[in-house]
Amino acid sequence: MFWLLACTSTPSKDSAPTSCEGDEGAGAVVSIAPYVQDLRPDSAWVLWETDSGAGSRLDHATGFTCGAEVPAIEGADPTEADGRVHAVQLTGLEPGTEVQATARTGDLDAGTVRFRTPVEHPEIVRIVAMSDMQRDDAHPEKFAEMVQQGVLPVVRDRYDDDLTQALDLALFPGDLVDNGWKAEEWREDFFRPAAELLAEVPLYPVPGNHEGGSPLFFRYFQLPEQGLAEHAWRTDRGQLRVIGLDSNNWSQDAQLAWLSEQLAETCTDSDIQVVFAQLHHPHLSELWTAGEDDFSTQVVTRLEAFTEDCGKPSVHLFGHTHGYSRGESRDHQHLMVNVASAGGALDRWGGSSQVDYPEFSVSQDHYGFVLLEVGPDSFTIDRYSRGTPEAPLDNLHSDSVTIWLNNTAPDTPTIEGLDCQGLTGSDFNDLDGMAHHGSHWQASGACDFEGDLLLDVWQQDRNEYMGMDTQAGAELTRQAADGLSGAVCARVRYRDAGLVWSEWSQAVELSVPDCD
Repeated sequence: MFWLLACTSTPSKDSAPTSCEGDEGAGAVVSIAPYVQDLRPDSAWVLWETDSGAGSRLDHATGFTCGAEVPAIEGADPTEADGRVHAVQLTGLEPGTEVQATARTGDLDAGTVRFRTPVEHPEIVRIVAMSDMQRDDAHPEKFAEMVQQGVLPVVRDRYDDDLTQALDLALFPGDLVDNGWKAEEWREDFFRPAAELLAEVPLYPVPGNHEGGSPLFFRYFQLPEQGLAEHAWRTDRGQLRVIGLDSNNWSQDAQLAWLSEQLAETCTDSDIQVVFAQLHHPHLSELWTAGEDDFSTQVVTRLEAFTEDCGKPSVHLFGHTHGYSRGESRDHQHLMVNVASAGGALDRWGGSSQVDYPEFSVSQDHYGFVLLEVGPDSFTIDRYSRGTPEAPLDNLHSDSVTIWLNNTAPDTPTIEGLDCQGLTGSDFNDLDGMAHHGSHWQASGACDFEGDLLLDVWQQDRNEYMGMDTQAGAELTRQAADGLSGAVCARVRYRDAGLVWSEWSQAVELSVPDCD
C-alpha cells in the first residue's frame, strides 16, 4: 500500500456535523470525476480528484460520510503536484440496494456515482473486460470510442439501459495509460473517456508494463485487501472468484505461493465453482510471441492443476498483445482470453514472432472488448470487435464460447479403421447435445503408449489464424496418417464444446496400407 485510507462512520441526519475536517473547496476544479471501487454487499469506496481543496464528502440518502485526502506521491509527473485524490468509504449498506451519492470537496459538487450493492447469491454475474487502452497518437480517441460507441451501447442493448443493473464489475488487465508516471495521462487518457462507465460499474484493474511500477496506479485504485499490498487480490461474486495478479516482476514467488493458497481454499469452497484470473502478460500469444512471460506460464500451470484436482473450470484474462485471442489448455478445462486492444496500436498479422499454436481457436488483429456472463449452470464469453483502422466494424459479435459447470463427457469413441486417407473414428455423440469441438489422435509402436509416439495430433473445430479458418470443412472424425508405416497401435478421444474430453478409445492394432 502506498497510502492509507481512513473514513468516519456514516452519521445520522439528526446528529450529522455541518462539515468535514479540512472543508475547503472554493475555487477547486474536478480533474477526475468520482468512480466506484471495491464494491461489496455492505460497503463501497468512491474516489475522485480535484486540483486543490480538502474536505472529502459523499452526500447520500442517510446524510453524508467524510473521507480522506490521499497524500501526493514524490517522483510523479509535476502536473500531479496540484492534484488531490479524495477517498470515501460508505459502510453499513444493504445487499442488493441502489445507492446514489454526490461527491463533494468542500462546497464543490464533484459529480455523482450510482451503483447497486451485490447480493450474496446472484443468479447471474456480468462483466466487461478489456485491456491496453493506452493512448496511440495515431488514433488518440480510440479508448473513448471503445467505451462510448462500443461497450455502452452493446451493454444497454443486450442487457439494460441501467448500467447498475446490466454490469456487476469491470476487469482491465493492464496498460490503462501509456506512461503510468504521468498523472495527466491518467486524467485525460483514461478516467475522462471511462467516466460514464466507472461512475456506475466498479473497476478492478491490474497493472501492466506501461504502468511502469508507478505508485500512481495504487494511488488511484482501492483494490480488495484480501491479497498482497494490492498487487495480488481476490473478490467474489456468487459462485465466481476473481483473482488479480501483477505480472511485472513484483514478488513473483510470493504471488505464486499466495495463488496456490487461494486455489487450495477455492477447491474446498462449495460456494465457488468458477475462477477468473487476470494478469497483464500472456502465457502464449499467437500475434506476438515475444510478449510471452514465464510468470504467466507458472500461473496457468497452477490454474490447470486446480481444474484437474477440483473439477472447477478456470479462465485467465490477459493483454499485452494488442489483439484478440481465445484458446484453451489441451488437457484441462481452462480458457485463455486476450481482451485487448481497447486503444493501443494493434499488433498486425505479418509482424514479428507469430506462431499458430494448437491451443488457440481464434486470433484477430482487431480492437474490441469482451463480455463475460456467469450463470447458475454455465458461463459465456463473447467478443465484440471494432475492427481495424482500415476496416472498422460496429461491434461485430466475432466470437463466443460457453462452458457448462456440470458437463457429461462425450461417449467414448472407437477407431474404425486406417486407410490411405488416414485414421477414421466413430461418430461423435454427446448426451448434453454439445458440438464436437476437438479430437486428439495418437499412434504408437506399442499399445501401452509409453514409448515415443509416432503420431500425436490435437485438432479443434476452428482455427482462425491470419484472417483464415484453417479448419474450415475439416472432419474431426478423420486424421491423416502421413509418416506411419508397418504395424501401429492407434487411439482417439473426443472433446465437446464445454472442454470436456471423452475417455480414450480402446487401442487398436492396425497395419498401415501401402498407398504408393
